[in-house]
Amino acid sequence: MEQHTTVEKSRPSSALRIPAILISYIFHPVFMPAAMTVLLYKLTPHSFAGVNVLDFSKQPLPLIVSIIISTAFFPLLSVLLMKGLGFVESIQLENPKDRIIPLIATMTFYFWIYNVMSNTNAPFLFQVLLLGSFWGVIAIFMVNIFFKISMHTTAAGSAVGLMLVLLFLSPVNMILPFFAVLIVAGIIGTARLLLSAHQPAQIWLGYIVGFLVQIAAYFYLK
Repeated sequence: MEQHTTVEKSRPSSALRIPAILISYIFHPVFMPAAMTVLLYKLTPHSFAGVNVLDFSKQPLPLIVSIIISTAFFPLLSVLLMKGLGFVESIQLENPKDRIIPLIATMTFYFWIYNVMSNTNAPFLFQVLLLGSFWGVIAIFMVNIFFKISMHTTAAGSAVGLMLVLLFLSPVNMILPFFAVLIVAGIIGTARLLLSAHQPAQIWLGYIVGFLVQIAAYFYLK
């Protein structure tokens, strides 16, 4: 009875838990590439002008839809199918073993969209985003073999890394957008801790891995 009481006291109240759950869903890693694509377009619309196949500066919707389909819809559909077939225990992928097949499928989708967009004269930072996201999935897959890592904070760290690159490359002052993304990244990590979804080490490892793969993608494409 005493042990039960201790556990209950250690859990956050619903006033904190409900917002943490909402944040975890809104900023789910599967939505981050599309969200960052929209953010890049809003911050640097001129860089999307003159793209081959479609002029995304005038009609950004086809680009955003393509990103959503490749980086969100297909990965989510894959997880749902795997859950239905019994390949994973939960769509939350809390068990590291459950992540193996979905991550392999996600790698395929991310590589495909990066390869397509890199052949359409897509903006440089957009290519960095897609390549960094692809490498991020590979990094999660490799780390997951030995140690559970937060996919939420990996995506958040990737967003921070991309914004840092934009901060240095943009002729316009991007310090406010950079700090806004940094704050959101901190909120995401805090939400995962409140939900006891990860240990602090797993949260920080996610930030580091996400940040590094995005910076590495920049130097690779530079």
